[in-house]
Amino acid sequence: MDTETQVEENSRKGGLRTMPFIIVNESFERVASYGLQTNMIIYLMKYYHMSAATGTSILGIWTALSNGLAIVGAIISDSYLGRFKAVAFGSISTLISTAVGIIVKEYWFRAVAFGSISILIGMIILWLTAMIPQLKSLPCTHFQQVCNGTTAFQLAVLFSSFGFMSIGAGFVRPCSIIFGADQLEKKGNSENQRLVDSYFNWYYASIGISSIFAVTIIVYIQDHYGWQVGFGIPVILMFLSVSLFLIGSPLYIKVKAKKSLLIGLLQTVVAAFRKRNISFPLTACDDYYHWPLESEILTPSNDYRCVNRACMIQDPQRDLNPDGSASNPWNLCSLEQVESLKALIRSLPMWSTGFMIFVATNQFSFSVLQTKTMDRHVFPHFEIPAASFSMFLIIALTIWITFYDRVLVPLLSKYTGRPRGLSPPTRMGIGLIVSCMSMALSAITESIRRQRAIEEGHENNPSALVNMSAMWFVPQYALLGVAEAAHAVGQIEFFYSLFPKSMSSIASAMYTIGTAGSSLIGSILVSGVDWLSSTGGKTSWLSSNINRGHLDYYFWLLTFLSLLNFFYFLAVCRLYEPGNDGSSRFSQVAEEKQCDYRLLPESS
Repeated sequence: MDTETQVEENSRKGGLRTMPFIIVNESFERVASYGLQTNMIIYLMKYYHMSAATGTSILGIWTALSNGLAIVGAIISDSYLGRFKAVAFGSISTLISTAVGIIVKEYWFRAVAFGSISILIGMIILWLTAMIPQLKSLPCTHFQQVCNGTTAFQLAVLFSSFGFMSIGAGFVRPCSIIFGADQLEKKGNSENQRLVDSYFNWYYASIGISSIFAVTIIVYIQDHYGWQVGFGIPVILMFLSVSLFLIGSPLYIKVKAKKSLLIGLLQTVVAAFRKRNISFPLTACDDYYHWPLESEILTPSNDYRCVNRACMIQDPQRDLNPDGSASNPWNLCSLEQVESLKALIRSLPMWSTGFMIFVATNQFSFSVLQTKTMDRHVFPHFEIPAASFSMFLIIALTIWITFYDRVLVPLLSKYTGRPRGLSPPTRMGIGLIVSCMSMALSAITESIRRQRAIEEGHENNPSALVNMSAMWFVPQYALLGVAEAAHAVGQIEFFYSLFPKSMSSIASAMYTIGTAGSSLIGSILVSGVDWLSSTGGKTSWLSSNINRGHLDYYFWLLTFLSLLNFFYFLAVCRLYEPGNDGSSRFSQVAEEKQCDYRLLPESS
């Protein structure tokens, strides 16, 4: 009776009428977040007297936290809060703490709501640093001038705003898209799949439009109307985002939390470690292993055999409940969990090859400093803001994905026999080599810019304009956009084909973790290069005065590391079967045998 009531209630909720609330929530969150991050290096250097290297490192850590916490948000929303609360809190945490009481009791709904609130809190704190003089230092007249230091309290307030926004993004971004799909998942509806596909298209289109809006309009407002207005508008947009999302609450289908796949993988690791001294059975009998009745996998695969211990039954009276389920999931896991963990382990070498391309993509802070010293005029009375040049990356990324999907796929599929034209590893390799080209072009362009600045007598004046058009930077942005599009889509498709359907969410999660790890690696790399290149009293390559530093050397270093990474990628490809599309090995079905349970002895 309760199930029938639940189905009847859900039939009156969800559907296309909920889409404006969810898509607008995500769009405003992206505009607000990206609009703040793009130009943040200028704010940190001007009002917190950070060097270019320090500011870039901090922004890298901020990005790493925002992406890394997405995994935490996904686990909590899956297992405890549910999608609605995660997105809502994330959005609000990206406004103010008094709004926390708004959070309601449903599950995924809580996750979105929780994240929204957190983002909102962080944005308000950041906006207050622009409004209240005591929360930041006075700006210096020149970068090289010795200024009064920033106090610990001022830094604490600044970092707390970054923290709230990172926590909020961790809940909103992994939960919002799935929460929207929940609204369209109605059994018995023949149009269901078409609606879901259309929703994903509109969702990603809204992200693209929001990103372009953020790096153009919001950045332009910050440059021409000041930080108070430039930070205030994202706060207003985030407030509208939270409000619209919560207004739609009565219309949402709110799926309750369930066991997280990531928790299941962690349980497998713990169970295998606890049983590390258990001997394997002498016969390949499926009754030694724990598997659900609906499972087609009766015995584990032979690779990574140490993990197989996690699903080995030692004593059925102790390990199993009367219904056949594990009495302690942290001591006995199912065969599906074991094989899922193995699939994840198999994917790690290929996953690790994607770090460098994201390290290269995260060098926007230095690019902002470069373009700020150049002629950015498109028309006599209009110039592009320095931080808005990243829009060329977004535009190139969008054009490449559309061109590949609509033009190249039909042509290539005739010759390769693959429905997607080129295999995912091939597209990943193309992305890696194009990123090398982008970094090499960045080094050449910076070398020319720096030489001209010195010839014009601007060596000690980093804010002086160089007689060189900033449009020289467009090709490197375009190449980086093509590289990211080719590699990112190829990587996600590779993971989707490698993993079983039950692990589809892990595919996107690994991409997110990869971007987080890359941001952290990039931050460490910047700090290390800054320290090593400034030893002995020398001017750092990454000096705030880019006319005296050597950003070109740094870009050549990234080019070299990207090239090494490409050769590493080629070596990793040899670990997979030739022509492998990433097919998983989840097809082992053992012959039925009758076996008696026995206690498995511990190995000496």
